[in-house]
Amino acid sequence: MKEFNYTVTDPVGIHARPAGNLVKEAKKYECTIMIYKGEKGSKATSLTKLMGLGIKQGDEIRVTVEGDGEDECAAAMEKFFKENL
Repeated sequence: MKEFNYTVTDPVGIHARPAGNLVKEAKKYECTIMIYKGEKGSKATSLTKLMGLGIKQGDEIRVTVEGDGEDECAAAMEKFFKENL
Protein backbone atom coordinates (compact mmCIF):
# COMPACT_ATOMS: atom_id res chain seq x y z
CA MET A 1 0.00 0.00 0.00
CA LYS A 2 1.17 3.50 -0.87
CA GLU A 3 0.05 6.60 0.96
CA PHE A 4 0.53 10.37 0.75
CA ASN A 5 -0.91 13.46 2.40
CA TYR A 6 -2.02 16.52 0.49
CA THR A 7 -3.27 19.95 1.56
CA VAL A 8 -5.99 21.18 -0.77
CA THR A 9 -5.11 24.52 -2.37
CA ASP A 10 -8.14 24.94 -4.66
CA PRO A 11 -10.07 27.99 -3.36
CA VAL A 12 -13.41 26.12 -3.40
CA GLY A 13 -12.07 22.73 -2.28
CA ILE A 14 -13.28 19.50 -3.86
CA HIS A 15 -16.71 20.48 -5.16
CA ALA A 16 -18.63 19.01 -8.13
CA ARG A 17 -16.30 19.75 -11.05
CA PRO A 18 -12.97 18.90 -9.40
CA ALA A 19 -14.55 15.84 -7.77
CA GLY A 20 -15.78 14.69 -11.19
CA ASN A 21 -12.30 15.12 -12.66
CA LEU A 22 -10.81 13.22 -9.73
CA VAL A 23 -13.25 10.33 -10.21
CA LYS A 24 -12.46 10.23 -13.93
CA GLU A 25 -8.72 10.11 -13.21
CA ALA A 26 -9.11 7.43 -10.50
CA LYS A 27 -11.11 5.17 -12.83
CA LYS A 28 -8.09 4.88 -15.13
CA TYR A 29 -6.39 2.60 -12.61
CA GLU A 30 -7.15 -0.88 -11.30
CA CYS A 31 -5.95 0.06 -7.81
CA THR A 32 -8.26 0.91 -4.95
CA ILE A 33 -7.79 4.62 -4.20
CA MET A 34 -9.17 5.92 -0.92
CA ILE A 35 -9.38 9.53 0.22
CA TYR A 36 -9.64 10.36 3.92
CA LYS A 37 -10.49 13.60 5.68
CA GLY A 38 -10.00 12.94 9.36
CA GLU A 39 -11.75 9.68 10.23
CA LYS A 40 -14.12 9.77 7.24
CA GLY A 41 -13.10 8.13 3.99
CA SER A 42 -14.36 7.48 0.47
CA LYS A 43 -13.29 5.59 -2.61
CA ALA A 44 -11.96 8.05 -5.15
CA THR A 45 -14.35 6.56 -7.72
CA SER A 46 -17.50 7.44 -5.72
CA LEU A 47 -18.54 10.99 -6.64
CA THR A 48 -21.30 11.45 -4.07
CA LYS A 49 -19.31 10.02 -1.16
CA LEU A 50 -16.26 12.04 -2.18
CA MET A 51 -18.27 15.27 -2.19
CA GLY A 52 -19.84 14.21 1.13
CA LEU A 53 -16.43 14.49 2.79
CA GLY A 54 -16.78 18.28 2.55
CA ILE A 55 -13.14 18.92 1.65
CA LYS A 56 -12.35 22.65 1.66
CA GLN A 57 -9.27 24.74 0.86
CA GLY A 58 -6.60 24.20 3.50
CA ASP A 59 -7.88 20.76 4.54
CA GLU A 60 -5.26 18.03 4.74
CA ILE A 61 -6.36 14.77 3.21
CA ARG A 62 -4.75 11.35 3.17
CA VAL A 63 -4.73 9.30 -0.01
CA THR A 64 -4.07 5.56 0.01
CA VAL A 65 -3.49 3.40 -3.06
CA GLU A 66 -3.57 -0.37 -2.95
CA GLY A 67 -3.45 -3.02 -5.68
CA ASP A 68 -1.76 -3.82 -8.97
CA GLY A 69 0.49 -1.00 -10.18
CA GLU A 70 0.15 0.96 -6.96
CA ASP A 71 3.54 2.68 -7.39
CA GLU A 72 2.59 4.14 -10.77
CA CYS A 73 -0.95 4.91 -9.62
CA ALA A 74 0.16 6.71 -6.44
CA ALA A 75 2.65 8.84 -8.38
CA ALA A 76 0.02 9.73 -10.99
CA MET A 77 -2.58 10.60 -8.37
CA GLU A 78 -0.14 12.77 -6.41
CA LYS A 79 0.70 14.62 -9.63
CA PHE A 80 -3.01 15.03 -10.39
CA PHE A 81 -3.67 16.53 -6.94
CA LYS A 82 -0.78 18.99 -7.25
CA GLU A 83 -1.87 20.12 -10.72
CA ASN A 84 -5.63 20.25 -10.15
CA LEU A 85 -6.53 20.57 -6.49
